[in-house]
Amino acid sequence: MIALSSCASNEGPASSGGSASSGSSASSASLSGTLNGVGSSAQANAQTAWTKGFQTTNSGVTVNYNPSGSGAGRTAFENGGADFAGSDAALPADELSGSFKDCKAGTKGIDIPVYVSSVALVYNLDGVKDLQLDAPTIAKIFSGKITKWNDSAIKALNSGANLPSSNITPVYRSDKSGTTNNFTDYLHQTAGSIWTAEAADAFPFKTGEGAAKGSGVVAAVTGGKGTIGYVDFSSVGTLSYAKVKVGSSYVAPSTDAASKTAETSPLDTSRESNDVVVKVNRTTTDSSEYPITLVSYLIACQSYNDSAKAALVKGYAQYITSDEGQQAAASSAKSAPMTGALSTKAQAAAAAIG
Repeated sequence: MIALSSCASNEGPASSGGSASSGSSASSASLSGTLNGVGSSAQANAQTAWTKGFQTTNSGVTVNYNPSGSGAGRTAFENGGADFAGSDAALPADELSGSFKDCKAGTKGIDIPVYVSSVALVYNLDGVKDLQLDAPTIAKIFSGKITKWNDSAIKALNSGANLPSSNITPVYRSDKSGTTNNFTDYLHQTAGSIWTAEAADAFPFKTGEGAAKGSGVVAAVTGGKGTIGYVDFSSVGTLSYAKVKVGSSYVAPSTDAASKTAETSPLDTSRESNDVVVKVNRTTTDSSEYPITLVSYLIACQSYNDSAKAALVKGYAQYITSDEGQQAAASSAKSAPMTGALSTKAQAAAAAIG
């Protein structure tokens, strides 16, 4: 396991949307022990900040988080190899129907929203700094139907841009990834006649270049020419990123747009109590929203076999869903603090862990 520590500050103004107080009150009881999490690499920077904040308040606790990917995290949690998982995709039906080794008999894992961010389309193309794309064109690029940067479909969306005749190299996640799930969900919902594959953790095509984890995608895009990939907004760094067509406008990834998208999107009403899953509105035409928004979850047991472990997970979940925890992630990872009803539901789900 990789123990992450943070040099980012936890200080910041309280979010306007949350109803709970800061994480210090949520974890005011004297907690001690070790908490192991595995999962989302998109959450890595936020987990670093959360680890620092929670351990500062609870000096007897050690939190380890291994950002090995959402799929790996869910598998580890279900098999008892992690106390919680970080996942950019909620538990799917086939996994919910299975057993969870550390959960009390008759109970299941639950999804608690903890991290909201944009999925950015990063690219490396000399002379082009303001790329605009729509869903059908993105689908054709990543499925291999468009192979040149000066393709007529790209030119039509970027009047005046100096688009070269060079090849496009799409870069996709080679590991099972919740970021891929969100990206392919967007393409399936908005360009279904082109992107016929369903949303999935595994990228459905082998066009271009595969890379493990978000850091691998960033490295491949940065080190290549004519490359384009998809990563969590916290990983963009100095790379250029495209604007995506929303209605009649082109919208860049941002914390404000992601926050509004998460808040206005409906919840999955088929889920049990305290299993809080957002059905992100991929087809929005509101230019203040961004359709490739990622809502990432902490996956935990509703009830644990081990009461001491339950107290640790509950305290940690309460901290990271609190205003203080959300602001810590925003400062460190450029994530969008949860607001309004979503924040309230996430905090209630965390408080119900037992």
